[in-house]
Amino acid sequence: MTKLDILVFAAHPDDAELGCSGTIAAHVAKGHQVGVIDFTQGEMGTRGTPELRLQEAEASSKILQLSARENMGFKDVYFQNDEAHQLKLIEMIRKYRPEIVLANAISDRHPDHGKGSSLASTACFMSGLRKIETHVNGIQQEAWRPKFVYHYIQNNFIEPDFVMDITPFWKTKIDSILAFQSQFYDPTSKEPASFISDPDFLPFIEARAREFGHKILVKYGEGFTVERMIGTDNLFDLM
Repeated sequence: MTKLDILVFAAHPDDAELGCSGTIAAHVAKGHQVGVIDFTQGEMGTRGTPELRLQEAEASSKILQLSARENMGFKDVYFQNDEAHQLKLIEMIRKYRPEIVLANAISDRHPDHGKGSSLASTACFMSGLRKIETHVNGIQQEAWRPKFVYHYIQNNFIEPDFVMDITPFWKTKIDSILAFQSQFYDPTSKEPASFISDPDFLPFIEARAREFGHKILVKYGEGFTVERMIGTDNLFDLM
């Protein structure tokens, strides 16, 4: 088992890449162990296939140098924040024992993002309750609750509670996004157009990163919202 410093939850393959891959790359570069748990295979997406999405996720994982990546196989569009899904996520949290969890935006254009956000938050809390029993390979897992849950911002604008400087890792972010070749603009593709295959979509991602970066006087940033107040014991730790 690999204990992770950061575990990223994503409703669909490519959510983590679009929302927080710069932050992932920045922490991997600092020596932290980072993993991603995709809830679904994105099988309801306009383009690509579940099999192809898994291959693309693997390619992106290599670019980001992830320590772990798993797909829960939840039903795209139809998964819910209910007991069955909560228990499956609790197993993952207790397996990897992360200090920090990054989860989907609290609300967004795609309903799965808000649902994924709520499911991740609920499971993180419940994972710390020792009377909720989970077992893997017949062995009872110990309770574990991450110290922090942060939510990355996706399509819809949400005022961030803090912004991560990802300027040195911008190319890594873009490379990880483009690993999902089936999903984004390709003038040779014969598949139907989708919201994210529009040629203006990736420029929008850059514009959002520049906007967040501008807020903290850097070139590129990724924004996050918090579930509880952030504290510090050293003002010089703040940019």
